[in-house]
Amino acid sequence: MRLLKSLFMPNARLRHYALLDLQGHCLAFKQCSLPPVGEGWVEVAEAHLGWMHRPLPASARVSPNVTHAQPRHALAS
Repeated sequence: MRLLKSLFMPNARLRHYALLDLQGHCLAFKQCSLPPVGEGWVEVAEAHLGWMHRPLPASARVSPNVTHAQPRHALAS
């Protein structure tokens, strides 16, 4: 059954997130395909245990992908 699911369902890419407190210190890590619900979560390139209870390095953050809406052309009437 698992084989059938893997053939017809695409695998979601897992991403890493870090939970930061108000001072920017890392409190927790999470790996999931969708962004976690709640405040303080930022996407990071990897989960590094050396960052726990320390300020998260700026280089660790993943910059969000900015998508711009494509202009729509009016249909000729």
